[in-house]
Amino acid sequence: MADGDATYDAAAAPTMIRELIECRLDMVVGVRSSIADASFRPGHRLGNAILTGMLSYIFGRSFSDVLSGYRVFSRRFVKSFPALSEGFEVETEISIHALGLHMPVAEIGTAYKVRPEGSKSKLSTFRDGCRIFLTILMLFRVERPMLFFGMIGTLLGFGSTVIAIPLAVTYARTGLVPRLPTAVLSTGLMILAFLSFFSGIILDTVVRGRRELRRLAYLALRPPE
Repeated sequence: MADGDATYDAAAAPTMIRELIECRLDMVVGVRSSIADASFRPGHRLGNAILTGMLSYIFGRSFSDVLSGYRVFSRRFVKSFPALSEGFEVETEISIHALGLHMPVAEIGTAYKVRPEGSKSKLSTFRDGCRIFLTILMLFRVERPMLFFGMIGTLLGFGSTVIAIPLAVTYARTGLVPRLPTAVLSTGLMILAFLSFFSGIILDTVVRGRRELRRLAYLALRPPE
């Protein structure tokens, strides 16, 4: 897979394919090393670094260049990848698919050139960056529900506790709860926190079963030879 804008080094493809076959990998990513400042804009560098850090935090490991569009895949990667994305976020989905199934992957540095004169990039730093960010959040919710809903539950529980402390102090002194709406709000937030925690537990069980089926389907295909 390669973007059709002549920015990637075609001469690196045989090396990437050879690495995939000899090491029996499922994906080799061409990590972009810019040979011209104009070929890799600062905004794209920053966005790439942020998204790479998010993936590393969520899944425990990541890629050096998660948005690279220069990749080589094995047959079993292609056959196990659902390809649900419709835009520039497909690279993120590909990376998360590999991380989620613990596939053997590698990265190889490749030159990244300036776009040919007269061509124009379709990539919008902010619009497509937001789309990729939302894709990561969505896949975070789907792939790591316990952590996702656990974080939400923790925030709700913390907010409920902060609101409840002054009420508890007033009740200990006077035996009264003069701010009833605040007490109701605190109780509601704590109920939502528990619901969030239990939702994460239930969904984590569902996701584990689904991940096992995906892993078995992936392992049913032969690795590169």
